[in-house]
Amino acid sequence: MYVWKFGGTSVGKPERMHSIRNLITADTSRKVVVLSALSGTTNALLSFGESLKNGADDEAFEKIEHLKAHYDNFVRDLYKTSDGLAAGQRIVENEFSFIRSLTRIKPFTQKQEKELVAEGELLSTQLFTAYLAEEGVSSVLLPALEFMRIDADNEPELDKIEQNLREMLPPHADRQIIVTQGFICRNPRGEVDNLKRGGSDYTASLIGGAIRAEEIQIWTDIDGMHNNDPRVVKKTFPIRELTFNEAAELAYFGAKILHPSTITPAKLRGVPVRLKNTMDPDAPGTLIADKVTESTDSQVFKAIAAKDGITALYIHSTRMLNAYGFLRRIFEIFERFKTPIDLIATSEVSVSVTIDNTDNLAAIQAELGQFCELEEPDYDQTIVCIVGNFSSDHPGIALRVLEAMKGIPIRMISYGGTEHNISLLMHGRYKNEALNALNEGLFY
Repeated sequence: MYVWKFGGTSVGKPERMHSIRNLITADTSRKVVVLSALSGTTNALLSFGESLKNGADDEAFEKIEHLKAHYDNFVRDLYKTSDGLAAGQRIVENEFSFIRSLTRIKPFTQKQEKELVAEGELLSTQLFTAYLAEEGVSSVLLPALEFMRIDADNEPELDKIEQNLREMLPPHADRQIIVTQGFICRNPRGEVDNLKRGGSDYTASLIGGAIRAEEIQIWTDIDGMHNNDPRVVKKTFPIRELTFNEAAELAYFGAKILHPSTITPAKLRGVPVRLKNTMDPDAPGTLIADKVTESTDSQVFKAIAAKDGITALYIHSTRMLNAYGFLRRIFEIFERFKTPIDLIATSEVSVSVTIDNTDNLAAIQAELGQFCELEEPDYDQTIVCIVGNFSSDHPGIALRVLEAMKGIPIRMISYGGTEHNISLLMHGRYKNEALNALNEGLFY
């Protein structure tokens, strides 16, 4: 069995859904199809929720009726028969009736907001399943809220998901297509929750790992993962193969095509992930697997990604040289406030770290200040990550990177933590210049 995931732009128009139907039926393999919400829907629902939280009920009603009008037009173009249209209209009426009911709950809490945001995926999957039924496609809707679970730390419970699917899939063994929702799940209290923004990729990987799929395919509107950001750099090209470790580095450090968490379940269960283009389905895309072909593995530089919104902290010990326990105390503070560190550079008496979440920065600084001296943080920084095969038998790697970056100020360098990653910290104003300079220096 395969898992195919389609994002919001891939299902954002009726003709796109028609194209997806052709794609998934042209390939006769049995598959789970994971869908995101229609493009723009999640943002519209969040905006509606903000109005409710602010007590602007009239504004909220206006926003939701505007969104419903969009769906009314959508179903008129999606279905070809009167029965199909009637089914689509019933789905829209039912879901928007529930959305309107949320306006009667005061105050509007985070629990209601998560129920509200889930409506995007509930709408898209029901509409698509009804369209497949109209077309006579052997299919069934398997609600993600019945099998997708997260724990108290908001982490997916892969073993529980696997157990649930093992019980739920056999009754549908005669169906070629199993449709389900991305992004949404239930938490330990049984409440509707989600895998955070971009989590539909994660859903596909969790399902693929749970059922030991032959392959997970992530369908987007670009031909696989590119060697650089095509929005900034003109001369980019798709990467045909990446290892799990390489892809994980790129996803975490800003490659937009792939959600950072996607790789983990697939890697854990050894399920290959392929990135495909709905606009050009015959293009090979990018294959991510445990191993790559020898010709690909011999390439030193594979790709570049950038992560914005970084804050750098500079921490100096107030104790004598050779003091032990200094790093441990620092890391314990970041762990206590659940704030991951991206990069780290150390010397005998100082540590520089970067973080991308400043929600608890003041509290972290207060605790660090009890035994450290702190410089003023650097805000609006960017991490540029170069990924490739940087094993010790490849000399001159750092030299080529730094030569390409001459003239661009670098605040921090991380090299040697893995054989796949060199990361550079700089002010965000230099990002575009750095991406273009590295592209020219490393690939041309």
